[in-house]
Amino acid sequence: MKCPYCSFQDSRVIETREGKDGFVIRRRRECLECRERFTTKEYIEKNVIHVLKSDGRTEEFELEKLTKSLRIACQKRLISSEHLEEIVNDIFKEIQNKFTKVVKSVEIGEIVMAKLKTIDKIAYVRFASVYRNFEDVSEFTKEIDNLEKNT
Repeated sequence: MKCPYCSFQDSRVIETREGKDGFVIRRRRECLECRERFTTKEYIEKNVIHVLKSDGRTEEFELEKLTKSLRIACQKRLISSEHLEEIVNDIFKEIQNKFTKVVKSVEIGEIVMAKLKTIDKIAYVRFASVYRNFEDVSEFTKEIDNLEKNT
């Protein structure tokens, strides 16, 4: 495993932990050159799923993009890193179970929003504002009103 700090090709595993669901293994590593520590995650790879974007392009599904967008939506909320990881894993499993080859980006967004709606309303609205490309405050207000009606 290449070190993300110095690009040295060798590291040693310090700690290994299995995720709660048994589908992820986290490894804490130390670079043998610069001694920096970093974490890697291993996932069971079922099928390679491609994402069909709204402009017609397709690209390989990237778990890191999903994680990053959820991390931004959940920023400064009372959601631990472990809980966020569980959310990402749940969403990823749902995508793998529902779609075998191609998933529309819109469908991923809907799955994420449904999950966030049950966990944290603020994170949900943050994600929805980017996902639905809110243009002004009235769109935020409308989404919040819908959220309150359905709660």
